[in-house]
Amino acid sequence: MKTLWAPWRMAYILSDKTQGCIFCEFPKQGKNKDRDNLILYRSSHTFVIMNRYPYNNGHLMVVPYIHTPSLDGLTDEALLDFMKITQHSVNSLKKVLMPEGFNMGINVGKIAGAGMEDHLHLHMVPRWAGDTSFMTVLDEVRVIPEHVMDTYDKLFVAFNS
Repeated sequence: MKTLWAPWRMAYILSDKTQGCIFCEFPKQGKNKDRDNLILYRSSHTFVIMNRYPYNNGHLMVVPYIHTPSLDGLTDEALLDFMKITQHSVNSLKKVLMPEGFNMGINVGKIAGAGMEDHLHLHMVPRWAGDTSFMTVLDEVRVIPEHVMDTYDKLFVAFNS
């Protein structure tokens, strides 16, 4: 039997769950809830939110405010902002976490792996040599070395300075 201790998940288990689309609901809750919702940055058409259950430290998502399942649903202005904020995200992550590379992707449609298929978002996962370690290879377990809130606090400064 494998035991993986993750005591910080209890707060999620006991919390009230958001009904509907979190990518629509979280920004509407206001800037005073951004830390609770892990929103790092807001622009005119796009926001950046950390993944609460990351594949790696600094795993975040770039999300347009427009509720659309594909790039076709974005105006030219929103699409440009989406890509500019993606660029800003790469630069901010490089500044704080110094990754050696990135995995970035947009899953369009359930068959492509979209967990939130109705609201377009780009996943950005910082990568380092050896970051999968033996734990992932042998035990199918990921090791995230820093608590998500500690990473949030570091990244928030870089994103907003």
